[in-house]
Amino acid sequence: MNTIEQRTIGEIVANDYRTAQVFKKYGLDFCCGGGRTVAEACEKKGVDVESITNELLMLGERGGPADNYKDWSPDFLVDYIVNNHHNYVRNKLPEIRAYAQKVAKVHGRSHPENVEILKRFEALADELTEHLEKEEQILFPYVKLLVDAEKNGIERKAPHFKTAANPISMMESEHEEAGSGMEEIQALSNNFTPPKDACATYRVLYANLKEFQEDLHKHVHLENNILFPKTLELEKRLN
Repeated sequence: MNTIEQRTIGEIVANDYRTAQVFKKYGLDFCCGGGRTVAEACEKKGVDVESITNELLMLGERGGPADNYKDWSPDFLVDYIVNNHHNYVRNKLPEIRAYAQKVAKVHGRSHPENVEILKRFEALADELTEHLEKEEQILFPYVKLLVDAEKNGIERKAPHFKTAANPISMMESEHEEAGSGMEEIQALSNNFTPPKDACATYRVLYANLKEFQEDLHKHVHLENNILFPKTLELEKRLN
């Protein structure tokens, strides 16, 4: 059995999402960077691997996860992701954009970083809107087709993209871009910390940006570390 240090971060979080808080505490990426082992991630970040190992072991002693996403079927995961994360993104994008536009207009001169935050968020919003459509129109229907084919013994036609690995590779690349975009906004906003002279709208904007990033982390984790590997395994079984 692999030790905690030898296991990938994505594997650990996939087994128990509570561990995400430990990795987040030490600034270790568990969604886009989930393919690194704990030891590799700690070395790159300059984090004490023993400290993280001890916290993960203590977490395991407090009982199992509330939601074991890894045990969910791919089609159920797809519905969960769309209903909980895609809908959240679609609802939040215009709301946050409006706050960002107002803050940039009112406070842009005294706090010019907000002009750049608006610029970055608007670019991110456009990219994510297109990204969600591609998942829902191309990849997710194929995932459901695979599940149906295995469950009911239905012969499936090869998709125009040949294998799920192709759109998955594209989605993972776009996830990394979105994650990087939010990290830039996080840095520009001083870790989503409004200045002392911030008005209510200013504070609401930063609180919403922080919440949006947290949701994006879980969203990407569920796809990169659970849904996508399950889909590739299922496709392989049917070939």
